[in-house]
Amino acid sequence: MNSATVTSATTIDPAEAAHFGAMAAEWWNPKGSSAMLHRLNPVRLRYLRERIDAHWLGDDTGFTPLAGKRALDVGCGAGLLCEPLARLGANVTGLDAAAENVAVAATHATQSGLAIDYRTGSVEDLGGETFDLVTSLEVIEHVTDPAGFVAGLARALAPGGLLMLSTPNRTALSRLALITFAEGTGTIPRGTHDWDKFLTPEALTELVVAAGLKVVDVRGLGFSVAKGFVLSDDTKLDYFVTASR
Repeated sequence: MNSATVTSATTIDPAEAAHFGAMAAEWWNPKGSSAMLHRLNPVRLRYLRERIDAHWLGDDTGFTPLAGKRALDVGCGAGLLCEPLARLGANVTGLDAAAENVAVAATHATQSGLAIDYRTGSVEDLGGETFDLVTSLEVIEHVTDPAGFVAGLARALAPGGLLMLSTPNRTALSRLALITFAEGTGTIPRGTHDWDKFLTPEALTELVVAAGLKVVDVRGLGFSVAKGFVLSDDTKLDYFVTASR
């Protein structure tokens, strides 16, 4: 399956899959086209660990809080989140629309000594499989049907499971920062974002609730000149939504 081949029942946008698949070779280069994701990853992992410990009553001292649990990352790219999830002890499945990304992800995992189940496809292809942890970060703004996409994520979440999403907010700040500045200067590849597809926290939480889940936390992802990306109460730039079943 190539990056432009999709089934009739899918939320994948073939143009978006092709856009991200074209960046596959540079995905693991912290100075390449995915440099922004490398800068985002530490704060994303910090927030994820916080929510994992809160949900499963753990603490921040253990090395493998996901031991014995299945994790799914939808829109996994070349595995920037999948590999840390595996190191946290999870049995990880990574799902991406672009076959090019999946190929790079599988090669990098093998080189890192990690066993990760990478697949090309959409959330609709899971066939009833369920996972204790489902993540999809900076992805929903790239699908054709956000409501259908969230419903698919919810179907993949096992009873007692935890779902975590992140996405840019639809504000003047996100347009200025992510499109006018970041894409305008080449910090993010041009054409990565369509501001009209951004969702507000209110809109995304409505979709999550409509899919039968309970929203347990909404947290902002902000930017500090001194510190870089930080967790924040301010959701105007980007934000996380965490939910449970």
